[in-house]
Amino acid sequence: MFKLDSHQHFWRFDPIKYGWITEQMNLIKGDFLPDDLKPLLDKHAIDGCIAVQSDQSEADNAFLIELATVNPFIKGVVGWVDLQADNIEETLQFYRQYPIVKGFRHVLQGEKDRALMLNPDFKRGIGHLHKFNYTYDLLIFQDQLIYASELCSTFPEQKFVLDHIAKPSIKNHELGDWAKDIHILAKNPNVHCKVSGMVNEADWKNWKDEDFLPYLDLIFEAFGIKRLMFGSDWPVCITAGGYDAVIKLVQNYTAKYTEEEQSLFWGLNASSFYDIV
Repeated sequence: MFKLDSHQHFWRFDPIKYGWITEQMNLIKGDFLPDDLKPLLDKHAIDGCIAVQSDQSEADNAFLIELATVNPFIKGVVGWVDLQADNIEETLQFYRQYPIVKGFRHVLQGEKDRALMLNPDFKRGIGHLHKFNYTYDLLIFQDQLIYASELCSTFPEQKFVLDHIAKPSIKNHELGDWAKDIHILAKNPNVHCKVSGMVNEADWKNWKDEDFLPYLDLIFEAFGIKRLMFGSDWPVCITAGGYDAVIKLVQNYTAKYTEEEQSLFWGLNASSFYDIV
């Protein structure tokens, strides 16, 4: 079975650049590089990974591209560009020289303007992605799901993927509007979803598998097995149990699916989405 971790990060830690890493996240205040991840992938028979931006800069793109050139298990890079820039089409054309770059994302979850993705300039940038065959990762909180649905329906040919199931309040066992809005988003057939980042939305030290069942049930029902993909969110997941714990959680849940369905979830869906050959 081909396996692909569709969501993880590399960085050389800088307290200014990575200000989002709080005091409660001391375990990941350090460098996390391919040599740190490769043993974990090997342990779980995972063939490769998608390296996702963790700093909103083109310097971070260059860093990830460089890592990928010497670490063939990095199968793709999701970088960052200023989608609202006047020269966005020129910038996207520039990245075509690097086939390892598969798509882009913006940290929409941190924007004061919760509906920034519907800004005309932002949408203009999104509108250019499809012609270059780039994907777009939606990094949002649950309050932004309704805006994401509008964005994705506006660009039906664009491939979108929701990161971290939109970060519902698993710690507080809340479903509410998240459940309703996930169903609305999932009605867009061009939207996929990463089963990733969940442990960091739970009680970091005391979560148990049962805490995630309502969320997993809903995600698998809404998107279906053909639009879901595994992602570890390493090294962020270290703060809430680590790589092994994340793998075990998701393996336990997906054990009920057929071998063919598991193959889709663990690798083939992500490989198709990110055009991994």
